[in-house]
Amino acid sequence: MPNKTIYVSDDDLPLYKKAQELAGNLSSAISIALRKYVELEEGRLEGYDEITVRVGRGAGRKQRFSGVLLAEGGRSSTTGYEAFKVYRSRTGKFVLHADRRSQFTVSGDDERYLSGWRSWIGNWSSDQSWSMAKGEATLNIVDSVEALRELIPEDLYELVEEAANQPAVEDLDI
Repeated sequence: MPNKTIYVSDDDLPLYKKAQELAGNLSSAISIALRKYVELEEGRLEGYDEITVRVGRGAGRKQRFSGVLLAEGGRSSTTGYEAFKVYRSRTGKFVLHADRRSQFTVSGDDERYLSGWRSWIGNWSSDQSWSMAKGEATLNIVDSVEALRELIPEDLYELVEEAANQPAVEDLDI
């Protein structure tokens, strides 16, 4: 195996030492970092971005992938709203991020809430309550545009279908 010499500045030496501690050996850490860098840079040159989304209930957790946004939309009702973003991943799969949130609801003396801020001062009703759900976000990965049809509103599906065959970046010879 060939040897390669890497020159490290004094300022970066603590970073290299920490990488060696975490990876077990510096060569392995450098290879992992270079692999990740090349993958991200090739994707960027092809027009893909690094996408980070929140999934789960409430604050949830974050998931990351390389993709390009094809379309986004949503729908609302009296009980909440759903926001959708559809991406094409670098591997050609379609990624749906759906964020479902419930709206703020109030029960009790509803007329007071509709009559302006002055009605909020004094004369509080004893049977008032409010609630708000944290919501939930999901990430679905499918192999084809057709698999999205049942998961998103029809008008959004039409936008995705139209955008799906477009390249992430079109190089113009102008």
